[in-house]
Amino acid sequence: MTFGGSEAARRPVRDIVRAVVTEVSPDELPLVEGLSGFDDAVVVRRLSRRGRRETLGFGMAEIAGLVTPVVWLVLDEMAHRIGEKAADGAFDGLKVLVRKVFRRKSGPVEIPPLTRDQLDEVHRLILESTGKQGFPPGQAAAVADAVLRELVLTGPDEPAAPLPPSPEPAPGGGAPAE
Repeated sequence: MTFGGSEAARRPVRDIVRAVVTEVSPDELPLVEGLSGFDDAVVVRRLSRRGRRETLGFGMAEIAGLVTPVVWLVLDEMAHRIGEKAADGAFDGLKVLVRKVFRRKSGPVEIPPLTRDQLDEVHRLILESTGKQGFPPGQAAAVADAVLRELVLTGPDEPAAPLPPSPEPAPGGGAPAE
């Protein structure tokens, strides 16, 4: 069983990152917007380099403790893991060769609907990564939960929405009051 829509509902990692950052750390939106001008492979390379000054205008020391790199890198890793399991190696090699020949950028990295086990893995990886970055446990849990909400409760073109409140039971244990 998968969560987050139909099998065909794939979402770009960058869109999920933007939605999560909007929810848990809106002051990082300029960083997300700045990264949106690059293709996903460039963004991942720049966010994952350690100890160098980057053309983004800052190094890893300046982004430690930020939500954007943690979420982007974990979701990118998960998308590639899923893709490796589902991909036919010969076909993928051919696609890479064609892109190189025609100098075309690769498309955006996308996350397909995930199984419960895959969602658990994303949650664990976010908690682990935020812990390594020194996030307080409450903030780490908030980021991990926001990522799961975005992956489970939204489709490709709809924003995350809170769950509706459950109806109040009627006095005397009957049907919910309207």
